[in-house]
Amino acid sequence: MQHRRALTVGLAGASAVVAAMCHDPNQTQIIPPPSAVDAGPDLRTQPGSPVTLTTRLVGGGSRWTVAWGDGGLDSGRLAAGRDTLIALNHAYAASGTYAIRVSGAGSDGATTSDTLTAIVTAPGTPQVLIGAGDIGECGPPLNLQHARRTAEIIDTIPGTVFTLGDNAYPKGTTADYAQCYAPTWGRFKKRTHPAPGNHEYQELGGVPNPDSTADGYFRYFGVAAHDQPTGWYSYDLGAWHIVVLNSNFKESEALGRVLNLDTQLAWLRADLAAHPNACTLAMWHHPRFSSGVVHGNDAQMQPFWQALYDAGADVILVGHEHNYERFAPQTPDGTADPARGIREFVVGTGGGGYDTLDVAKVGTGNSEVGNQNVHGVLKLTLSDGSYQWQFIPTPSYSFTDSGSGTCH
Repeated sequence: MQHRRALTVGLAGASAVVAAMCHDPNQTQIIPPPSAVDAGPDLRTQPGSPVTLTTRLVGGGSRWTVAWGDGGLDSGRLAAGRDTLIALNHAYAASGTYAIRVSGAGSDGATTSDTLTAIVTAPGTPQVLIGAGDIGECGPPLNLQHARRTAEIIDTIPGTVFTLGDNAYPKGTTADYAQCYAPTWGRFKKRTHPAPGNHEYQELGGVPNPDSTADGYFRYFGVAAHDQPTGWYSYDLGAWHIVVLNSNFKESEALGRVLNLDTQLAWLRADLAAHPNACTLAMWHHPRFSSGVVHGNDAQMQPFWQALYDAGADVILVGHEHNYERFAPQTPDGTADPARGIREFVVGTGGGGYDTLDVAKVGTGNSEVGNQNVHGVLKLTLSDGSYQWQFIPTPSYSFTDSGSGTCH
């Protein structure tokens, strides 16, 4: 069974095909293929359930084609000289792994293409979500050993990869991503759904750097990072609804205008209402709750929590503090609530330095466990109505954490 609906949107700012003002009307104009095709991240779905592919063709071209890997084929025309964003729906009839190719062609027949994979599993199949925040430490001095070791863990575990921001230090520029993220976690790019951190918007001495609008982040992840400059989005993973928010509205007045909290909350509430899944997980960079002494609790994140709590969300993932901490289910103001509360994990352990925890707070109140001296990743196994967690350290550490919970 297949259902297709194509939506093609032209984007301004691409290089145009320029013709001479005086020309032979009988002469055929040669339109080159797009300079790049970004097919986006891998897709996960169930048989008979339409999945949306969003892809971008950069620099024009004359036509596009999507080969779905199951014999299905969609194609259309491109507006010459314009970047084009295409959204397509497709349903697979059977479980399996399908190789998708997205191609853009010029009038001379030359093509540019990109690929991704559709993983189609039976309803009820548990889904793995694995990752961390605070990853590629560029230095000075350049020190990628911890990011390499956390990446080696992910090498052994299939599933969807998340990041929680501060993916490439020190400023999240295009060069930082090329030097400090691509050599390690970059090999999971096709299965990664990222979130931005404050270092993606880094300002030094009050003067914005060239990537203070997170250009490096949006350029590197492309379609997977969603709309610049906002960067908030959601997707489904099995029975779970996953929400990715942008908490960097708090970093400066200028970012507060661009990443307006009220606008983001309105989007979040509408998204949650449109996806009344039994299980919901959200992630962003700055923790509402933390026993860390570097950043600690951040009350500016409470509106995110309130909207998610009101909608019955189950799990929140954050980074920013370079340590690991797990909290018991609680309300947005920090009151223990085992029935309706949200469980938060702080996972700033992807490869950056260490941030100290107030050890007197860890293991007391709603803080259940924490470690200030570890690198590793959090693996979540998401099932219908429940989840399991496992913190997996790199080989030089012995600390680990595991458990399970049920959805509201």
